[in-house]
Amino acid sequence: MVNCYQAASLEAALKIRAKESVTPYAGGTDLMVKPRKDAEYLFLNKVPEMKKIVEDEKYIRIGAACTFTEIIESKLTPAILKEAVSQIAAPAIRNLGTAGGNICNGSPKADSALVFFATDSKLRLVSSKGERVIPITQFYLGRNKTSLQDDELLVEILMDKTGFNNYYYKKVGARNALAISRVSFAGVINIDKSIIKRFITAFGAVSDIILRKDDIDSMFVGKTIEEAKSVKEDYLAAYDRAIVPIRGRVSAEYRKAVCMNLLRDFLESEGI
Repeated sequence: MVNCYQAASLEAALKIRAKESVTPYAGGTDLMVKPRKDAEYLFLNKVPEMKKIVEDEKYIRIGAACTFTEIIESKLTPAILKEAVSQIAAPAIRNLGTAGGNICNGSPKADSALVFFATDSKLRLVSSKGERVIPITQFYLGRNKTSLQDDELLVEILMDKTGFNNYYYKKVGARNALAISRVSFAGVINIDKSIIKRFITAFGAVSDIILRKDDIDSMFVGKTIEEAKSVKEDYLAAYDRAIVPIRGRVSAEYRKAVCMNLLRDFLESEGI
């Protein structure tokens, strides 16, 4: 027997979350594929605090229950995120699926999560006892494993308001539409006065979690484009060692080759 709870406010949702062993959901697109018997669910799509896309002085704050369609249609959404979520499934799925669900599934193939990794986004996790804000990179513990506590809800994703105009995004699937990522890649570079101030790359569907290697990417930070060219081969060699893809519907060798090709293409697109 399936029991369902519905909350009309964040306070009510947190009270239910604290007392009952429930699975939170808003769109339920993944639950439709893998329903659980004897499960208890908490429906969050009517919680107004989780349905807003707003901005403050520092962040664009995306409610975890916002659908992909709402994210695409918001004037506040950065272009890199719009591009990624516009390639998720079909309009019917985008009308239901949410950013919070995409993140909390803990899948390394999650298209929106990849962008949040590449943009150093933060997650606001709330329980009836308080809240915490953590980098999304600390949220994932392994394949389908996250640090979300049993009494917590992911309420908002916090993206910096600036710094992501110069980006690169590619999703490689079996077809052009309705495709689950075989490999996905996002890169962000910020240059100020000819100096690379930020350089971030992220790979999806490659490892048990979305792959970021800040120690390798830092090889370019503080350099000019010409100086970056001088360490390009060392940079690529470091990534060639670091990327050890999981096997799945496609071979690890295929994933590795695609990752390196996307990385080279990103560098070349920036003149490196």
